[in-house]
Amino acid sequence: MADYKGIKGFTIPNVSSDPDNPIIGQIWYNSTSATLKGEVVGVGAWSSGGNLNTARYDMGGGGTQTAAMGISGMTGPPTTYKAEVETYDGTSWTEVGDVNTAMAGRAGVGQTQAAMLAVGGYTNTPVSLFAALTEQWNGTGWTEIADLTTGRKTAGGAGTSSAGLVIGGSNPDGNVAICEQWNGTSWTEVNDLNTARRGEGSCGATNTAAICAGGEIGAPTYSSTVKAETWNGTSWTEVGDLNTARLATAASGTSAAALVFGGQDSSVTADTEQWDGSSWTEVANLATARKRLAGTSQTRASALAIGGYPAAYADRTEEWNAPVSTTVTVTTS
Repeated sequence: MADYKGIKGFTIPNVSSDPDNPIIGQIWYNSTSATLKGEVVGVGAWSSGGNLNTARYDMGGGGTQTAAMGISGMTGPPTTYKAEVETYDGTSWTEVGDVNTAMAGRAGVGQTQAAMLAVGGYTNTPVSLFAALTEQWNGTGWTEIADLTTGRKTAGGAGTSSAGLVIGGSNPDGNVAICEQWNGTSWTEVNDLNTARRGEGSCGATNTAAICAGGEIGAPTYSSTVKAETWNGTSWTEVGDLNTARLATAASGTSAAALVFGGQDSSVTADTEQWDGSSWTEVANLATARKRLAGTSQTRASALAIGGYPAAYADRTEEWNAPVSTTVTVTTS
């Protein structure tokens, strides 16, 4: 049988004290304490952030944990569609310029607070509308620009304000698999998802690399799903399933390192799962279980969970603190 040196190419060092800055995966023998030790990934956790000025759910979100944006949404009962937009500085929220059209269920597309898109959405005033509308934020105000090819609500968003992606969603025909890519000027329909869905957790750094997970699948079951897919700029590929099926989630990160949190299956959940490029792992729950929340989309390490439903929690913000490494003693049994 191969020994450690034969596998790794080096022996386990014998030291009198633990290293000052060990790296993840490093192993050593501490001769002072007579213990075998190693450095492993620690456990991340959620902590409370500043409350929104206007409590709401079904918002669009984007940016980073210290420079985020929450867009539109709704309150109720009674149902009220909101035009308000707020920015977050890592401590508190500030109201900025309203969108032109008050709606809920918009996809937020953007990696920076200074340049965002609000895409699609729905309203019942004055009439039921599944919007193709796109509005662009330039750091000062919102401007209506090119419409989506297919109007819809509760779609996923990924990418930047100049290279974005809108994923799935629903319209009067039901849940859709349609994806559209933004080039800074116009939307182009690209290859569909393998599974039509809405209310999924979606994120990605560009319009050529994204991930979506969970959501509500279409006819005939209209149920929540565990299915996840990644986008490579050309097509969608099914990858490892979530551990828990759910819809109305939020997400943050990239196609190789993502976080999906909140949502609902049989009940509203606080579940958080982490994607490492191969599989999903359950990590620390949100402090407050909620669905129809918004998230930032730039990194897994510094996600933000914004608003959500039940309405009692619709002003809450939680910040994800990335796991740090920790030293453990290796034991055998």
